[in-house]
Formats: sequence, structure tokens, C-alpha cells
Amino acid sequence: MDITIGEFLISDDKELLQIEKIHDLLSRTYWAKDREIGIIKHAIENSLCFGVYSEGRQVGFARCVTDYATIYWLADVVIDEEYRGRGLGKALIGFICGYEQLSVLRGILFTDDAHGLYERYGFVRVPDEAMTRAGQ
Repeated sequence: MDITIGEFLISDDKELLQIEKIHDLLSRTYWAKDREIGIIKHAIENSLCFGVYSEGRQVGFARCVTDYATIYWLADVVIDEEYRGRGLGKALIGFICGYEQLSVLRGILFTDDAHGLYERYGFVRVPDEAMTRAGQ
């Protein structure tokens, strides 16, 4: 599924994903700065992925881990710094939240700094409900 917003394309087509660009984008985030490209490839293989493109160049990325029945985890949402401030993050989250296979599922995510963005799309803070366990 694809949508076009001005000059930008948002797509779920994994064939369009540019792994090295995704690695570069994620290496500039607080949550994935040390993630190796092999791990990123493996995560992409096992996730529903979304790319944002400008003239064929990837400028944004997000992925969802899901069972397609009850829940999805929205992760790795990132827009290239050069393209921020153009509404692409909002468009990407809107696309994902309206995505047919996800729209009826419970969505979860973790963020340190973008609560306001996600609240616009129906995500709510749920204090003291989540627990996490780090891998070894």
C-alpha cells in the first residue's frame, strides 16, 4: 500500500527499503545508535515496515512487530533531520494507524520525547502498566 503526499511517497513495500540508509538514520537516534546493520536487517525481515521516500531516496522509516490478531508494537520511527518539520512524521504515523491490518489492533510503543506526536493518533500514556526485560 502506498500514499503520496506532495513529493513524498510512504510505502509498505520492503523492496524499496534502503538498508544502509536505515542503518544511518537509526545510528543517529538515542534508542538504536549502536545497533549493527545485521540486526537491523533481521528486524526488518521479521517486521511490517514502512518507508518514506523523496525522489527514490529514503528519508524516513518505521516498523511494526505484530501478530496481526491482537497487538502491534510500533518501533524505530525516524525521519531524516533534513526532512523534519515538513509533517512527514505525522503523515507516517497517520498512515500506520490507518493501515488496514493494524487499525483494529492495540498498538504499543516506547518513547522518551515524542508523546505529543503519538497522542494525536490515539496513543495514551499508561503509567505503571508496562514492564520490560533486556536481552542478554
